[in-house]
Amino acid sequence: MEFCYKTAKIWQIVGYALVILKMLIPIIIIILGMIDFGKAVISSDDKIIKDSAIHFAKRLIAGVTIFFVPTIIRVVFNYIGEFTDTMRSDYMVCVNCLTNPDDCDTSYRGEIFPD
Repeated sequence: MEFCYKTAKIWQIVGYALVILKMLIPIIIIILGMIDFGKAVISSDDKIIKDSAIHFAKRLIAGVTIFFVPTIIRVVFNYIGEFTDTMRSDYMVCVNCLTNPDDCDTSYRGEIFPD
């Protein structure tokens, strides 16, 4: 079974997308939090300030979860990889491409989905 090896380029693109998200999400959270708190302070309404703090906390929790995606990927693939050695070597390609896209082996030159 060589599914991960055959589709390594796709997994690498997803890995790069995760890296970009890990950089953009904290910036977006900070900017949106500053805007929300700025509006709340200008309005001087305690209810709006409290709502802004709750929204910021929810965004912060959502932002932190993106950093756990690689860990979740490794745990899931570790359970899958325990079946056979062949699967283990194949799944390592997926894990490596998703969590470390710069070191991804995309040298497969065959068809992705043969007939």
